[in-house]
Amino acid sequence: MKLSLVITLMNEEDNIAPLLESISAALHSYSYEVILVDDGSTDHTVKRIKELADEHVKLVVFQKNFGQTTAMQAGIDHAQGEFIVTLDGDLQNDPSDIPMMLDLLERENWDVVAGNRKNRKDGMFLRKVPSKIANSMIRNLTDVHIQDYGCTLRVYRSHIAKGMELYGELHRFIPVLAKLQGASITQVDVKHHPRIHGESKYGLSRTFKVLSDLILMIFMQKYFRRPIHLFGPIGLITFGVGVLINLYLLGLKIFGYDIWGRPLLLLGVTLVLAGIQFLVFGLIAELMLRIYYQSQNKKTYTVKEVFIGKAQREVSA
Repeated sequence: MKLSLVITLMNEEDNIAPLLESISAALHSYSYEVILVDDGSTDHTVKRIKELADEHVKLVVFQKNFGQTTAMQAGIDHAQGEFIVTLDGDLQNDPSDIPMMLDLLERENWDVVAGNRKNRKDGMFLRKVPSKIANSMIRNLTDVHIQDYGCTLRVYRSHIAKGMELYGELHRFIPVLAKLQGASITQVDVKHHPRIHGESKYGLSRTFKVLSDLILMIFMQKYFRRPIHLFGPIGLITFGVGVLINLYLLGLKIFGYDIWGRPLLLLGVTLVLAGIQFLVFGLIAELMLRIYYQSQNKKTYTVKEVFIGKAQREVSA
């Protein structure tokens, strides 16, 4: 199978029919499957899908709402295509962009082609402005340089999508997760339509979740495989400053000064103890990381390709 489309849905009953029609019109010349993941809808979304499903449709229904990222991971787990496409079920992404994105991926040998909503049809202050701020922060702090991290329309090679292990609210950081696997990523302008049916599930309340996930992404990108490189220097500096303060106070004590009850003494002791804790925490994190990789037979590297050359023929005179 060429393509697996993964679409997460929550209360989108009025969008099901036009969504399936637009996919069929755009991909009629491809072998494809559409994996619809219902993330705890309380309307008739599941019923509408069962009424309209053809041989391309596979429906995964959650027992309750687990969130968009978890639903996306469930869809990817069920995907069987050579390439996996993610898009929203609210009709703001246009399936007619998929052939163009797939052609770009294959022609230029990319691992991920991400959509860029150049003419985004969302509200300025509640959607566009927070999104631009978040995009700028993610771009500068993760060093993954694409314009639009929030566009769900993306095309992946299957092994890249299946290797990302999504959880929490990490769908916005999928380009960063893909980059962690060494994936090559490019971006292309795609169409974006205003929402016609249903209500958006996004808002300012997600800002703090995005910021929290951004901290996690920076840690995973820079220190996940070597946590001691983060906690080690912090521990050594903290411990060293604490030792210097205590040596200074020891000198004062030797020369007869009373140091008992000084705030500087409390600071020195606290820094020494904190430094030791940072170092021990870093060592424990390193041990846990090794247990994680060894217990699951995981490798700390990913191989893109193995090439074996043909044997040279001997040419007799």
